[in-house]
Amino acid sequence: MLLKNKVAVITGSNRGIGKQTLEIFSKNGADVIACVRKSSHDFIKYTKELTKETKNSIDIVNLDLQSENSVKDAIKEIASMNKKIDILINNAGSIFTGIFQMTPISKLKEIFEINFFSQSIFVQGLVKTMIKNKRGSIIYISSSSAIDANEGRSAYSASKAAIIAQAKTLSKELGVFNIRVNCIAPGLTQTDMMENNTPDNILEEVKKTIPLKRVGDPSEIANVVLFLGSDLSTYLSGQTIRVDGGMN
Repeated sequence: MLLKNKVAVITGSNRGIGKQTLEIFSKNGADVIACVRKSSHDFIKYTKELTKETKNSIDIVNLDLQSENSVKDAIKEIASMNKKIDILINNAGSIFTGIFQMTPISKLKEIFEINFFSQSIFVQGLVKTMIKNKRGSIIYISSSSAIDANEGRSAYSASKAAIIAQAKTLSKELGVFNIRVNCIAPGLTQTDMMENNTPDNILEEVKKTIPLKRVGDPSEIANVVLFLGSDLSTYLSGQTIRVDGGMN
């Protein structure tokens, strides 16, 4: 049990990498505060079954990163639980594909609002308890696109690159409080976001360039999140770990 007696907040917990992280954290002993933009009957059923299996609590909190009021309400709701937060995973995000010349500034602002500004507000609101307790691990889910840049992804890549810069800065500011801050930069990962935004022909071409010749599974990203959230990584901070099958 790598996370026994720890409390983790995970955004975007109802699908993809977030859902796999929720599951692996619960199975490793953590009580989880699962933040989702919109819950569903299926997700509620899933968390109840997982709680029954692991005996660890899962609290669902609504969090819409497109709404600053929703972010602030989520912070208040989590604070009202009076739980000592050990791990914060900023996983939720949005993507947009379009060449730079055809990307409206309004769309650029929207992507940054979701992927960067709202997450900044969320971290500012929740890090207070970590500072008070003088411990914690903050994990940002960025993207290999933030490092390599991908054609048609100027808004997405830039917002994910901003996350990396912020995480490195926070690692220096928060280290004195024994709070570690790291990023994970996944490559192509089998999620709804990838399937809905990557044409099959491009996907097949990119797979040929990956040494492992396949896309990643969300659980393979979640395993690295587990490592960064656990005491196995207590001297690791300010880093960006690529999990991309060797495509770098």
